Amino acid sequence: MASNKIDEQDLLASLYEPDEDDENDPSAMTLVEHLEELRWRIFKSLIAIAVGSIVAFIFREQIVHFLTLPLPKSADVLTHGKPIVIGIMEGFTVFLMISIAAGFILALPVVLYQIWAFIAPGLLEKEKKYAVPFIVVGVVLFAAGVSLGYFVLQYPVQWLVSFAADSFTELITAGSYFTFIAFFMLAFGIVFEIPLVLTFMAQVDLISSQTLTKKRAGAHIGMWIASTFLTPGADIYSPIFLGVAMSCLFELSIIFIKIIKK
Repeated sequence: MASNKIDEQDLLASLYEPDEDDENDPSAMTLVEHLEELRWRIFKSLIAIAVGSIVAFIFREQIVHFLTLPLPKSADVLTHGKPIVIGIMEGFTVFLMISIAAGFILALPVVLYQIWAFIAPGLLEKEKKYAVPFIVVGVVLFAAGVSLGYFVLQYPVQWLVSFAADSFTELITAGSYFTFIAFFMLAFGIVFEIPLVLTFMAQVDLISSQTLTKKRAGAHIGMWIASTFLTPGADIYSPIFLGVAMSCLFELSIIFIKIIKK
């Protein structure tokens, strides 16, 4: 009985004692230090988003005008094609929501850097050199996705507005319209990060180009199914654009992984 108690104490001591390699490694961190590091990275990202939101709020009128361009002039005969607000606070709330969304886009380089800085201590030296390309490519891909989403936006908006035009007079509220386009464009922006995510996973040996090639058929089917759910509205153009983009990005990811691994 005594020997069992001694064995349990030795086991607990081995679990809580740091390895000798970790003690000699200056980059080794405890769980509490990791959580503290994560807290500060999130805090810095939120500060960057707040600053970007303030800048966007200053130019809120120009941003709203730009975002309402895809809305048909015949959408609302009572307001000459402009979305309406139905509450005393809705105008301010909509401007605030748009400013935060635009602020996130402006702060994206900082957010990506904070993500990279958090995971960098666990990477090898040869992997840390991809910090700048990670940030630059991430921003470019997200911007390309949002731009394509804005271009495609006119199709679901026109379809939804004209669908019941013969039976109803559609009063489009600002809150519903800008929420719709925010999710729509965000879906395109996130989808365009596929090459970045897959290439990073390949760099840390979680996947390989051979694995992606073997799973190619199932991946394409899954992406085309996902494109129908990620694009609100029942028009046929939005899922086609998104599906083609996802398939092309998947194939480009395989090429990028092969080049980088070589």
